[in-house]
Amino acid sequence: MKYYIITGEASGDMHAANLMKAIKNTDIKADFRVWGGERMQAQGGFLVKHYRDLAFMGFVEVLLNLRTIIKNLTFCKKDILRYQPDVLILVDYPGFNLKMAGFARRKGINIVYYISPQIWAWKRSRIFNIKRNVDKMLVILPFEKEFYARYHFPVEFVGHPLLDAMDTEKPVNRVEFLQKNKLPDKQLVALLPGSRHQEIKKILAVMFKMAPLFTDYSFVIAGVKSVKPSVYQNDMKIPVLFGQMHELLKNSTAAIVTSGTATLETALLGIPEVVCYIASTISYQIAKRLIRVKYISLVNLVMDKPVVKELIQHNLNEETLKTELHKLLFDKKTQNRLKEEYRLLRKKLGDKGASQRAAYKIAILLKQKMR
Repeated sequence: MKYYIITGEASGDMHAANLMKAIKNTDIKADFRVWGGERMQAQGGFLVKHYRDLAFMGFVEVLLNLRTIIKNLTFCKKDILRYQPDVLILVDYPGFNLKMAGFARRKGINIVYYISPQIWAWKRSRIFNIKRNVDKMLVILPFEKEFYARYHFPVEFVGHPLLDAMDTEKPVNRVEFLQKNKLPDKQLVALLPGSRHQEIKKILAVMFKMAPLFTDYSFVIAGVKSVKPSVYQNDMKIPVLFGQMHELLKNSTAAIVTSGTATLETALLGIPEVVCYIASTISYQIAKRLIRVKYISLVNLVMDKPVVKELIQHNLNEETLKTELHKLLFDKKTQNRLKEEYRLLRKKLGDKGASQRAAYKIAILLKQKMR
């Protein structure tokens, strides 16, 4: 079978790569053409476009890069027609992928959406596009099945693929980790500033202010390979580790995390965290009027309560971040509460095997379509 897969960010690259690995278990002749990153490429996908050239965050940023986005859409349509896939698999990234779903439906191509767009947060009108164009929606958050049911669109909850990705990782030896990365023998605080250029510098500017306030700790940045090293440069010489986010978290006492999938990864590894987010002023003002959910972190969304502290926009400053980080490092009550909440979170996300279940659902769909 021929599979065309599109995702537009680092987390999508990870989940899509695990899906590809699962598909190959049942389809030894699987051929992949992908928009993603190194992980999908490592699974044998022909990389058409890298997600670093696709990730535009915020209303203003999208408008400024509209010409590039339109150019990518046009190219993608032509590339799909040339490839003639048996199925188009869309992974989150709704602004781009929902347009491709409409195009593929008109061309009679089978369409699977793996990892739902967050339409429960905003732009709920997108449900009509999904109902009209998507053959199978595979969701990874437990509350999404109930959400779609309210719009009379059946979806399948396959569980969260992070449970597989993280449980299969090898244990990390702390001494070896510190020596390999030339880090001092101190307790670590992980800084996870995200994967988009627009957000990294804004977030890091506040994160960096913590280092002089907690001198007994070593602060380390989890860098993303798709981001230029110069973006992480700082006067305090805070080290950057590329491609070692999970290893860094496992060796950290606490973490300061930009909103996104990383908030969930940090929680599943049991690391106390505070969640931060800054957008451009215009993007924030627009989002504040449109977004319908109470929280921005996946941890709080899944648990439907404020498990981890969220510092958003003007609430993110040196004083508030200092207060929350101090709690994570020194307050036993906070630490014990998070430990128990993280245990309940893991339970709520379902059983392991999400990628394999998703691959199985896709295989069934294709068999049905070919009868």
